[in-house]
Amino acid sequence: MKRLNLTVKNPSTGREITTLEADTGETAARKLESAWRRFKDRGQHLPLHQRVEILERLVTLMERDADSFAITIAEDGGKPLADARVETARAIIGVRMAIQSASEHHGRVIPLGHQASSAGRISFTQKYPRGVVLAFSAFNHPLNLIVHQVIPAFAAGCPCVVKPAADTPLSCLKLIETMYEAGVPEDYASCVITDDMEVAGEMVRSSKIAFFAFIGSARVGWLLRSQVQPGVRCALEHGGVAPCIVTDTADLASAIPSITKGGFYHAGQVCVSTQRIYVDRSIFDEFVSLLCAAVNELKVGDASDAATEVGPLIRPAEADRVDEWVREAESLGGKVVAGGVRLEGNFYQPTVILSPPIEARVSSQEVFGPVVCVYPYDSLDKALEAVNIYPHAFQAAIYTSELAAMYAAYDAFDASAVMVNDHTAFRDDGMPFAGLSGSGLGVGGIPYTIEEMQFEKMMVLKHS
Repeated sequence: MKRLNLTVKNPSTGREITTLEADTGETAARKLESAWRRFKDRGQHLPLHQRVEILERLVTLMERDADSFAITIAEDGGKPLADARVETARAIIGVRMAIQSASEHHGRVIPLGHQASSAGRISFTQKYPRGVVLAFSAFNHPLNLIVHQVIPAFAAGCPCVVKPAADTPLSCLKLIETMYEAGVPEDYASCVITDDMEVAGEMVRSSKIAFFAFIGSARVGWLLRSQVQPGVRCALEHGGVAPCIVTDTADLASAIPSITKGGFYHAGQVCVSTQRIYVDRSIFDEFVSLLCAAVNELKVGDASDAATEVGPLIRPAEADRVDEWVREAESLGGKVVAGGVRLEGNFYQPTVILSPPIEARVSSQEVFGPVVCVYPYDSLDKALEAVNIYPHAFQAAIYTSELAAMYAAYDAFDASAVMVNDHTAFRDDGMPFAGLSGSGLGVGGIPYTIEEMQFEKMMVLKHS
């Protein structure tokens, strides 16, 4: 079958970066077959010490090419260069973390002899790889998300086939090539380039995979999960409408820049981006004034410009969608007090909307754009009731100096993680990262992903 081309464009400029030859169903199936054959031949398994040595070389190579990785992230992903450099540094730390985690993922001794029939035996477990990992990744962190899927798989001993987002394949290809340079066998890590959902569906339904990792929209993720073969483990990472609460004891001097970063980092294209802000009515006007001043000062522009703070959305259609949602919020009674302007190309002006009603999509669905909504509240109990009305639960935040408010929010938020005096998009790659309810399945984070890609095999030894 003839292979089609996939054009990669710079979202800041709209110009073509390169054209890649896309995979067909046949070539994708061959890559899965190759990974499966590697796994089934136990003589080809790389022992832990070799995997560690290879990952250590990979760290050195990624440090060597750090500037090149960051430029690639900015050019094909539209992430501002300053943030792209942070992402590259995080990716390198993630590889180091995988080395440490894989070395610490041991088995355990299982005590026996609690009854006469189990006396005279000892039992222990060791960790084994589950099998071939199929990973579908997202565009918004085109290097670090790949690291979070491919590197734990290799560290766990699982061959991995990864499909990066069609908009941002270059960081993935660069990482895979660097892994080969470090000594990773090609059938231990390979990349499928396609924007064909039929090809993607065939991969998901393959009997060769043992673990499916997906980062992207809930609609697509849950659909694909329903198609995997019986027994295939899944990890799904979707998004939400992340809330934060600002009490009357919050330090606004530190809260405002924190919330601004949490809401407009990577133009809001982050699954835990701060979207809904609930502010005590006694400080509401002051908060809105300060937030609008900070938002209006954000520099919007080409991601490759080191001074840019808010880059483009990934596609022009996404900027159109965000504008449609903002106009809808206005028509339903929300008040745009900053931004609200569709700029040229893929850009949208950072936007603040006051009190859009719950039926507005900016209130109830993930915007995935540079828009935040601000609502006043009269009591903390009412605010906590309001934040939990949607079927999304990921990360949440509260800004306060009161211990009682901190704990009340921690206890009441429908969330897997609650940040205190920090924005909802905070993440350390070693911490658990898990969407609840419709927001995901399984636990992300380098150590936790390695854990999920392995299983414990037990031996029971009977002795005289």
